[in-house]
Amino acid sequence: MSEFAFDVSIQDFEAKVIVPAETVPVVVDFWAPWCEPCKTLKPMLEKLAEEYQGRFLLAMVNADENPELSQHFGVRSIPSVKVLFQGQLVDEFNGAMAEGQIREFLDRIALPAGPGGNLREEAAALVLDGKLDEALAKLVEASQAKPEDQAIQLDAVDVMMQLGRNDEAGQLLSGDYTQEPDRANALRARLALSAGAADTAELEARLAANPADHAVRLDLSRAYAAQGNFRAAMEAALAVVVGDRFFNEGAGRKALLTLFEALAGSDQYDDLIREFRRKMSAALN
Repeated sequence: MSEFAFDVSIQDFEAKVIVPAETVPVVVDFWAPWCEPCKTLKPMLEKLAEEYQGRFLLAMVNADENPELSQHFGVRSIPSVKVLFQGQLVDEFNGAMAEGQIREFLDRIALPAGPGGNLREEAAALVLDGKLDEALAKLVEASQAKPEDQAIQLDAVDVMMQLGRNDEAGQLLSGDYTQEPDRANALRARLALSAGAADTAELEARLAANPADHAVRLDLSRAYAAQGNFRAAMEAALAVVVGDRFFNEGAGRKALLTLFEALAGSDQYDDLIREFRRKMSAALN
């Protein structure tokens, strides 16, 4: 929860939604704990609320606990998203959507961006399209417009690491990120994974000769991570958990947790982390 994204109920709906909506669009997300699409949409909206920095507010309503609100707004299925502004229902959509579609929706209803704001959003779209060099250029321009915004700086660090410019990323990460400490630490952990890359071909050959060698499999996981092949790194670590969950005091599980922590600062890996958390949990239970 933050100043831009918060839970609301029937008791505080007027204070948290109706009153603020006179001056800023309020996106009301009707969700429920059992709703699978909500588990994707809700965190994505929360992330974008932070990114848009007050150009809209996100009010999250548990539909099960607030049936009166659901009925008032004609919610028939969830997730259901309504936008209120200046006393009017100005837009809405139902069901989950891809991030690009949600950005287009939010760009229609959000307040105009200040200096650097649009550039950050444009950079995020370029990253999704795989245009990393163009994205980095946008972020540099955005940081010049808003030099105090550490979120933009960390966006740039993330893109630098994806481009393999780890020395530059490391220099930037040496600073003190008081506004975004958790994300900065996650990026530092991810940068540490890239150190000491080994020859994956040699390790793969050794593993093929002895598939039960969990130590080699963990070395291979680290080598994949150093190359940025995080799915392969997680698959190798998970194979150790499945093969022998107690190997080297749970080294496979620890390797997965290290990868989860290292990638937690980058939204593009959220789905991958969720997938392998489920697989690890299934293997351990």
